[in-house]
Amino acid sequence: MKKKALTFFFLVSLVAGVKAQLIGKVFPDMTAETVDDKKVNIPQDVKGKYTLLGLAYSKKSEDELNTWFNPIFATFIQKNQGQMATFNYDVNVYFVPMFTGVNAAATGTAKRKAMKKVDPKLLPYILFYKGELRKYKDELDFERRDIPYFFVLDTEGKIVFATDGTYSDAKLESIEAVVEN
Repeated sequence: MKKKALTFFFLVSLVAGVKAQLIGKVFPDMTAETVDDKKVNIPQDVKGKYTLLGLAYSKKSEDELNTWFNPIFATFIQKNQGQMATFNYDVNVYFVPMFTGVNAAATGTAKRKAMKKVDPKLLPYILFYKGELRKYKDELDFERRDIPYFFVLDTEGKIVFATDGTYSDAKLESIEAVVEN
């Protein structure tokens, strides 16, 4: 049964655009901040639970990242709060806009803008990264700047699923399948 499940996840991962070479690697250390300037160190602070991360490092990819907010919120957060609960997930969820290079100076402005324009229920799930991009481009195989990247980390901070690009029901179902195990 376990072998069938692993085969299924492997095939689903290929369909969803997973970067197979990342599976099993520990997510590289990243320090990001909430809108309230609280630091979150990934993967250290998220160990013990599965974690879904969505990363974007350009305006276009951030816009596409935003299309994931409502489906992810409805699936992983509202269900945990008892709304439409068919399966309760015990998973950390973070969307991470990345401010690098000359754009790093805009981090404070982006936080203030988020506080005004983003639904307050979503704010705890947004982290802001300010710093170097090269490490993440190299270690996470960011090939295109115009799309968001998604990673599911296991309870030890290892990447167990990765996908990128536009939201789709199939990608969300693949993420659900991984965190249900």
